[in-house]
Amino acid sequence: MTYVDGFVASVPTARRADFLQHAQAMGQLFKEYGALSVVDCWGDDVPPGKLTSFVLAVQCKPDETVVFSWITWPSREARDAAWKGIMADPRIQSAGEPPFDGKRMIFGGFEVLSAV
Repeated sequence: MTYVDGFVASVPTARRADFLQHAQAMGQLFKEYGALSVVDCWGDDVPPGKLTSFVLAVQCKPDETVVFSWITWPSREARDAAWKGIMADPRIQSAGEPPFDGKRMIFGGFEVLSAV
């Protein structure tokens, strides 16, 4: 069954080009390890909520933009094996710090129930 890793983070707006470069490099790495697709989105219409929202969830500051990304895998097993390889890959070790605060990133793995 298809599996998806989802991410929401807050990136300094002035670092959009850095984020794109980082996302493209990581996306190529994920694909090498078996990802079916990698999608990275830059927030364009992300309203702040009063109780819940992407903005609140990642503590987005006025000079930051919310990003939303996902990786599609053939299965949970393929994803788990890929992550082991990715985390041991020297390229991930030499990639340096991402252009966002990882402590405020939200991450989760999801089994796909329906796709139209």
